[in-house]
Amino acid sequence: METRTTTQLLDSLRDTANAELWRVFDGRYRPVVAAFALRRGLDHDEAADAAQVTLAQFAADYAAGRYDRSRGRLSSWIIGIAQNRITDVLRTKARRGTPRGESAIVNLPDPATADRDWGHAVQNTILERALATLRQGSRFDERTIKAFELCAVRHVPPDAVAQECGMSVGDVYVAKNRVIRKLREIVAQVTQEFDEA
Repeated sequence: METRTTTQLLDSLRDTANAELWRVFDGRYRPVVAAFALRRGLDHDEAADAAQVTLAQFAADYAAGRYDRSRGRLSSWIIGIAQNRITDVLRTKARRGTPRGESAIVNLPDPATADRDWGHAVQNTILERALATLRQGSRFDERTIKAFELCAVRHVPPDAVAQECGMSVGDVYVAKNRVIRKLREIVAQVTQEFDEA
């Protein structure tokens, strides 16, 4: 798992030929930009395209020396690029779906909510990555993880989880608590990767 903070990663990206670090950057921010675009009104395919275009634009701007940390946070820069792309897509969709003679004015997402939507996108991405890390790299057996997911994520009642997983209700609570403790550790590590300090 790549644990560099965003600032450390950006400093390393000054070597624009380092394809591996650009892959790390892309892997970190593509799901966030896509989730942000979904929250701002795009469908899944449009959000994936918007994420690709946004990160390509950022890479070009960064290589050209246009990104200046003293003028704002990385997330603000990426939000600006993404928001422009999202607006373009929404306007194009509105023009295509508007009968001749009617207004093609589109209801664009409120710019004041962009930081909130970005924050939600980051938190969702962190949780998804932490859950994937937990599944791939922990010593928990499949039954323990399943009990946790059913009880804590899907909110299935503990007695139903116990029956489905072949555990006692007490074992379900133990599994849930053990996995939550480990998940909190992983979330803290992944959260550090998004630190812009």
